[in-house]
Order: sequence, then C-alpha cells, then structure tokens
Amino acid sequence: MNVSFMWHMHQPDYRNEEGIMQMPWVFLHAVKDYYDMPWMLSRYQNIHATFNITAPLIQQLKLYYKNPEQSDKFLSLWLKNPSSLKSQERQWLIKICKSSQFETMVKGLPRYEELYRKDALDDDEFLDLEILFLLSWCGNYLQKNNLHVKRLLQKERNYTNEDKAELLEELSKFTAGIWAFYKELYDAKRITISTTPFYHPILPLLLDMQNAKRANNQTQIPPNYEKLEEDARLHVQQAKDLFFDTFGYTTDVFWPAEGAVDEQSVKLLKSLGVHFIATDEEILYKSLNTKNKNLIYTPYNHNNMLIGFRDHKLSDLIGFEYRYKEAGEAAENFMSALESVQNINDNATVFVILDGENAWEFYKNNGFDFFEALYTSLEKASWCTTLTTDEVKSLPSRKLSKLAPGSWINASFDTWVGEYEKTRAWELLFLAKKDYEHHKERLDEDIKVKIREYFLKAECSDWFWWYGSDHYTNFALEFDAIFRRYLINIYKLIGISVPNDLYIPISKNQSSTKFWIKPQSKITPNIDGKRDSFFEWMGCGVIDESKVFSTMQSNTGPVKKIYYGQDDTKLYFAFEGAVENLCKKGRINIIIDPTGVSIKISFHQKETVLQGIKVKSACKEWLEISLDKEQIKQKKIWLRFEIEQNSASLQTLPSFGELAIDLQDDYAKNWFI
Repeated sequence: MNVSFMWHMHQPDYRNEEGIMQMPWVFLHAVKDYYDMPWMLSRYQNIHATFNITAPLIQQLKLYYKNPEQSDKFLSLWLKNPSSLKSQERQWLIKICKSSQFETMVKGLPRYEELYRKDALDDDEFLDLEILFLLSWCGNYLQKNNLHVKRLLQKERNYTNEDKAELLEELSKFTAGIWAFYKELYDAKRITISTTPFYHPILPLLLDMQNAKRANNQTQIPPNYEKLEEDARLHVQQAKDLFFDTFGYTTDVFWPAEGAVDEQSVKLLKSLGVHFIATDEEILYKSLNTKNKNLIYTPYNHNNMLIGFRDHKLSDLIGFEYRYKEAGEAAENFMSALESVQNINDNATVFVILDGENAWEFYKNNGFDFFEALYTSLEKASWCTTLTTDEVKSLPSRKLSKLAPGSWINASFDTWVGEYEKTRAWELLFLAKKDYEHHKERLDEDIKVKIREYFLKAECSDWFWWYGSDHYTNFALEFDAIFRRYLINIYKLIGISVPNDLYIPISKNQSSTKFWIKPQSKITPNIDGKRDSFFEWMGCGVIDESKVFSTMQSNTGPVKKIYYGQDDTKLYFAFEGAVENLCKKGRINIIIDPTGVSIKISFHQKETVLQGIKVKSACKEWLEISLDKEQIKQKKIWLRFEIEQNSASLQTLPSFGELAIDLQDDYAKNWFI
C-alpha cells in the first residue's frame, strides 16, 4: 500500500501598511518547525512526503533573513533593553512570552517555569524571560546542532543584552537557508513542494457565497454578497508566480485553503495549470452519496483534475490525539490502522494531510520522538511505501463525475461564515468592494494595485476562522485589528470616508470569558458524586473544555467541563462529561505544583490520605473530589489533572495549561451590594 503525507505550512499576512509584522508567529515557527519537519524526514532514506507552503509564508519568512528587528514589531521591542520599554510595550511582550505551551515548552526550562508564574518582573528577570521564550521555540535541529543555542540553553539564567543580540543574529542566519533546504530535497526527489491560492482564501466562497448554503442549507450568509471571481483568479495566479520566483520551477500541485472545493473553483484551478489538489474524505462521501470509507483509498479524476481525499481519522490522530500518547505507542497505533486498511484494500493509497506546524508544540520534544518512531516503523514496513504527490500522479485513478462543495471541517463552510461575527466581517468586506467598484474609474493604476492587494489579504480564511465562538485565541483583538486595518486602508486609498463600523471591534468575546468563569464566592458542596442541588456549586469557577481549542487543539476527552472552588478548609472539583463511563476502570492523577505532589485517585475511592493530603471522591452522575487544604503549605498552587484508563492517558486538563488557585482568596473583590 501507499501513504502520501502532505504537511501544510501556513501563516496569514501579519504586515501592516508599513510592511511591519504585527505578530511574530512566522519567525517562531521558522526556528521550530519549518526546518525541523523536512529535516526529520531527511534523516530517513525511504520516507517521501509533500510540503504545502503558502505564499504569505514565503513572503514573510524572507523578511527575517537580515536585520529582522526592522520588520517585526515583537522583535524590535524584544531587542531593546527592558529598562527602555514603555509600560504598554512591556505588558504586550510579557503576553507573547507567556504564550508558549506550558507542559511541553516551558517545563524543562526551570528558570522559564519560575518566571512564567510570576506576576511582576524586574529588568533582569524580564530579560531572562525574553531569551528563554525564544529558546523554547528553537526546534530540535537548533538545540542539537547550533552552538549558540546550546550555549544559551546551558547558561539557564542571568542573560545579557549581548546574549540577546547574538541569539537573534544566529536565528536570522538560520531562517535564510530554509527554502533552499526544501529545494534541495525536491531536487533529490524526496519531497514535492505544493502551494495554496495566494492569501489562503476560501475560493468557493469568493466565487459564490451560495456554496455555503449548498454545503449546509442552515448556514446564514450575507444577504448582499458579491461574487469575487477576479480576486479568486488573482489568488491562484499570484501564488504560482511567487512559487516560481522562490523555487525556480512551476508547481501544478495545490492544497486549496482549508481543503475548500466546489465545481467552479476546481475549474478555475485547472484553467491556470493546476493538475492535482486534495481535500477531505467527507467531500467524497457527499459527492458519491455514500459513507463507504474504503472508497477514499485511491486518487480520483474529476474533469481531468486529480484529487486525493484525506483520511480524516488518521490525519486527526496525528494532529490532535497522539500528543497524549508515548511516541512508540502512537506510531504502533498508526501502523496498526494502516494494516487494517491494507487487509481490506489491495493497493490502497492513503492520504494523510494536516497542519505541519501547529500540532508539535503540544507534543513532547516538539514531536521529534513521535516522528522518529513513526518514520522508523514506516521504513521497516516492507508492505508500505511513502509517496510524494508527484509520485501519486502516476498511479491509476478512479473517475469522479460530481464534486460536492465543502471544506475539511464537516464538509461545510460554517467555520468561516454563518455566525454573527464571521458574517459581519464578510459584510464589511463586500461593502468595501462595492465602494471601491463605484470609485475605481478615477483612481490611478498604482493605487488600484495597492487596493487589490489589501482585498486579497482581507480574504484570508484565518480572519474568519478566529471570529465567532467556535475557536478561541488570546490574540483575538490583534487578529481583528489586522483584518479591519486592511479595509480601513482601502478606504483611505480610495479617498473617501471610512465607515465608523470599521473602527469598532468585530470580536465581542475577546478573552477567556467565553470558556472560563472565575470563582465568585466560597462553596461547600457535598462530595457524593450526585448533582444534589444547583446551589451547591453556585459561585464556583467553571472551565468549559468544549470551547477551549485552537487551530491544532481539540477536546475529545471524556471531560467537557471542570467546576472548582474552595471554602476555608477544602478545595472542591467536579468533572462533567462521559466520566461516569470510567468509574469502574478509570482514575484521575492530580499534579500539584510547586509542591511536586502527584495524587492518583481511582474514581471509585471514597475517602483516603494520599501523599499526606486528605482526599474524598465520588463518581456517580459526575466525578466530585475534595482536597484538604491544611496539608498544603503554599499560598498559591498550580494544578493539572490527567484522566487515565487502563494506564493510558485519555485527557490532560485544563487543556490551556495549569489552573492557578490562591488558597487564601476570600473573593471579597467579587462582593457587591
């Protein structure tokens, strides 16, 4: 059988009108993922794959080749002496520097862990935090092979401004060789390099917003939408042009942004020289009106366009699930799944397609151990061959007469249109387009070119992804501001008044309040595993795990909500979801830092003393736990919960990091009359 991996590398365009990057994620993923991913593949002689690299990523990475502080807001502030920073600048830097995933990037760097938990930092501590943040983003290649990075990691603390300047210079030189490395692997026929329409737009929505309703009749779309066919064509053609300028050849392999397809977008891609695309298996099922999963294991030919349909489950196992497993166990599980396919489908070709950058910060060791186990297993498996998409093109294909519209998420477009915030963003975009069309005849050509570029940037799928309630980010305000700034700049270039609505944030839920309610008062519930009374837990804190997820993080464990609180003597926790199914076999491991205490509670335990702490638990309608505070000497603790069954980890909570609790909080600040 064949396995065709496609790793999707993408960041939206973070540049403002002066060309300055407003967010540092391109640079951070460059030193952690964009080199490491092909480097890990290159260590294995027979592993082939496809890397999809988007145009804004190509453009923006080039800004970091020399003097990156001149092109990046974060790095320009990061490079300054902490004493020269304004208060607002300092707070913004701290927000970024505390955005690393705690379990996998902060832990293991003791000084970083210490500073991560501090609310106030002096200049020396602030300098350590800045450098350790950047070091935490350095990938395995840099940590193993770069002498400067290794020296600074070994130093651990007491960094200087000279250390800072040296680190940035070294990482800047490193980024300059990344695209050349991809080209080297392509020339060796180890990888295919593909791309995406320029600014990562949802092509079917640009061509016809009705596609959203064709995919899901319940989806609400803007009433006065525009068909942006010219923009759609520009996205494809400009992506091909930039790809040629960067790699010296023309690719005919595309990953449509978000796997979004319809008949018209495929026709457009074909007319511009694209011969192979990929999307999700759910699109095939809707196209064939079947749920027969065995049908996805072959390339399809739709009007002379070859299409690969991703195995959704296998792709999501890597993207979302295997970070909870040990590397060897995850690789074994993946190979077992492939064998199951092979047993039913002779000559099957499995397409495994997912984000190639965001998942690994949730993995131990940035995914290195997992890929070492996976690629080793694949090399040893004589029955399995990994193929690039260029190699897939030579395989037999099956005819597909109809292609249903949809994306990689539920074969619909609801992630990008439908909710109020998403639809409002589209409305403002369409309004700007109408105003531009009304005035464009009087504009000079160079102004038209600038305006067209801002429209293309505003059509990026990422902005619509982060609007609404289905995804959460600490940087919703920043993303919202970038989107609206593109439209504001269009009006300024046209020379007409900017609509007041563009100065009002679209995002209404701009903080963790959408998934996290902090405790309001003391509670003293009865620990019996029953939902005895609403008033028992009234005033408690609530973390809604079903709403805590980002691009490469989804909650699929048994716990959907965590309730917590305290009184003068005890801490209380309740876990809602499918935990009742685990009562007989499961247990919860409570890890308390900085005490270092780890308490393993079987769900059927009643009352006991573990690690010196009196514990009571009950699991019937839900799981309830109390911990005596008397034996915990610290004033403030940080907790993590691990749900286990048969010694396998099912879920780690909270999924956003640690839960900080002040044991002496009297909640007086929340009282009112």
